[in-house]
Amino acid sequence: MFKKSKTKKNSKEMIKSLPKPDLKSEYLFSDLELNEQLLKELFQNCSDIVFRAIQENNKTKILLIYIDGLIDTKSLEADVIKPILYDGLPNGITKVHSIGEVIEQKQLAISQVSHVEKVQDLVDGILKANVGILVDGESKAILASLQGYEKRGVEEPQTEVTIRGPRDGFTESLRTNTALLRRRVRSSRLKMETFSVGELSQTDLVITYIDGIAPTGLLEELRDRISRIQIDGLLGSEFLEEFIEDAPYSPFPQIQNTERPDILIGNLLEGRVAIIVDNSPFALIIPMTFWSGFHAVEDYYERFMYTTFIRFIRFNLILISLYLPSIYVALTTYHPKLIPTTLLISIAAAREGVPFPALIEALIMEFMFEGLREAGIRLPKAVGSAVSIVGALVIGQAAVQAGIVSAPMVIVVATTGIASFAIPRYNFGLAFRMLRFIMLILAGCFGLYGIIIGFIALTIHLVNLRSYGVPYFTPVSPLNYQELKDTIIRAPRWSLHIRPTFISEGDKTRIPKGQKPRPPKGEPRE
Repeated sequence: MFKKSKTKKNSKEMIKSLPKPDLKSEYLFSDLELNEQLLKELFQNCSDIVFRAIQENNKTKILLIYIDGLIDTKSLEADVIKPILYDGLPNGITKVHSIGEVIEQKQLAISQVSHVEKVQDLVDGILKANVGILVDGESKAILASLQGYEKRGVEEPQTEVTIRGPRDGFTESLRTNTALLRRRVRSSRLKMETFSVGELSQTDLVITYIDGIAPTGLLEELRDRISRIQIDGLLGSEFLEEFIEDAPYSPFPQIQNTERPDILIGNLLEGRVAIIVDNSPFALIIPMTFWSGFHAVEDYYERFMYTTFIRFIRFNLILISLYLPSIYVALTTYHPKLIPTTLLISIAAAREGVPFPALIEALIMEFMFEGLREAGIRLPKAVGSAVSIVGALVIGQAAVQAGIVSAPMVIVVATTGIASFAIPRYNFGLAFRMLRFIMLILAGCFGLYGIIIGFIALTIHLVNLRSYGVPYFTPVSPLNYQELKDTIIRAPRWSLHIRPTFISEGDKTRIPKGQKPRPPKGEPRE
């Protein structure tokens, strides 16, 4: 119930006798002027905070507080101010119903309305794009949801392009993103838990999962990690990722990110958990395995035989992007006898005038190639691709003619660069780009033995890496034959009967058995 004030004089004397209010425990006063004075002190030097006082039929004083630019002003005028000013309060108000309750229940044509008692709750509500409504004589405030800020529309993701898949992608609006998920899973088992992180930013984030499929242990661990985060501002999902990953010093990402609602729902149906952060179009998916970074969105919209063929090519291209430069350096520097004689003569003739050893030559070319790639990304889209392509051609040709690098090295680096573009996920590809330099140095120092040492160390690291308790190399290590159907190969969809057992719990049946398509019986009709 809303409380009536005793007298304005007594309230003012009570305020003067109290110490400076603590926003975490201080309650609103029943005097409107005192509440306005307190809020104006809190929002001092905040020019975007609007205080608008109105008076209903020259009787009840009402104060509206909102942020200019975050509120739909047309709805504010039509759904709040107009009913109060022009319609007035209905007749027959009893002592049981306060004026604030009557305004909330009978005059506000708004779907989301709540009331608060504490000053901090009112301030938080206003900062989250709500309109605060204070009524003179009552110690509770009404929060009306009238968000109307500018936001980007639903567009096709630029980082995960597909040919046959849907064209919608996440935006910076949290509720738009959750609505995109609800359109795909119309079930009450799709759960969404809201958290707020950031002492100053108070950023909202949503943990979404499918009840009965997602592991309860994973959910409890994720909730615990998020609740322990202490930061002044959470500006995006990228900030959150660094706080909740298992191995922060590993080059490989343990949390998958995506802009596509269909990818996120596909992972939820396998038993994973996702996090959507307000003001970020990238959702986080937990846990992640090595094969998750290896798969592309197009793999699930094409026939299984095409997907298997493309995955086989992609896996070999990943190996080429990691090992080709280091193998070339090791063979030309330490093991020339392993190269066919004709090819060895050709390489020796091309390197005749090069003043640098193969290791330095490879490092120079790799560094220049990475520089051109970064320049192409940072420059405007209209000129970025042209600069990277033209720059690579001009610099490569000029370097060969000047005798600084050899033509075979240019071919090796160009092939490596093309192979690295086949990695579907950008952050997953960054790990291989960084490890390529380590492999180069090992090959330049120890030859093929160095590459073998690097390969063994990398394999040990991948086998021991965990993402929320799930082995990173699952289902290859530990080996699970049933779940190898969706790794380097992709089996027909009707054969993927169960969800991944290393993630899901409870309902593990994805497709009932007996769904294999059958050929028609008998002769075709004429």
